[in-house]
Amino acid sequence: MPNVKKDIFHLLTKKGIVTLGLLLLIWQTAAMFNSPDFLPNPLQTLKGGWEIIRNGVLFNYVFISFMRIFVGWSIGIMLAIPVGLLIGQFVIVREIFEPFINFFRFVPAIGFLTLFLMWFGVEEESKIAIIVYATVFPVIINTIAGVAGISVIKLQVAQSQGASPFQIFCTVTVPASVPYIFTGVRLGLSGAIVSIVAAEMLAAQSGIGYLIYTSRLYFRTDWIFIGILTLGLSGYFSDRLLRFFGRTLLRRYGVK
Repeated sequence: MPNVKKDIFHLLTKKGIVTLGLLLLIWQTAAMFNSPDFLPNPLQTLKGGWEIIRNGVLFNYVFISFMRIFVGWSIGIMLAIPVGLLIGQFVIVREIFEPFINFFRFVPAIGFLTLFLMWFGVEEESKIAIIVYATVFPVIINTIAGVAGISVIKLQVAQSQGASPFQIFCTVTVPASVPYIFTGVRLGLSGAIVSIVAAEMLAAQSGIGYLIYTSRLYFRTDWIFIGILTLGLSGYFSDRLLRFFGRTLLRRYGVK
């Protein structure tokens, strides 16, 4: 019996249920010493969330935000992977472009929001541009690391078999870099979610970021919490789904 209880506790801990329970307990305890306008308790937050679920606002804003994220994230991936492979493969390309990457990767996407609004306008293009910017650098950096981490022995074996540089690139370099690229794609997704929230807070009339930012005008702290919880849960399940597809489709390349 003690072993069964231990196994159940281990399962609940592994699934995050214990962590969730502790978080709710801390939240409820803190809310007891504050007003609902400052810190609503979990039940009050759920009641407020039901209001914007019932009228369709929450689902509409989630859909809008994630459409922006998906488009910008996809474009960023398609741009970043070939660039990362080229920079990692060719020394001359790396020497030319690595300083630019090391400079701009430390400038947050939100820092370019004003410029992107001036260049692309206040419509969807500016928000997608911010997401692309937030996505490309994690993917590029991880792709470069993947190419640099390829075993010299693998390259020598391919050369000894008479493979051309192009064949080595396609059959050794790219497959060996896939786990690193996949990690960069996951990091790019988190960067995309963070950047779109900031963009929607400052330059949008819809989306989760817009909901969080404008809720302060109505003193609806519960809506702010719903927006935060929605972001966290959406990002969590998006990453889990991405990992599932990675393990399913890219397992032979070493993705776990």
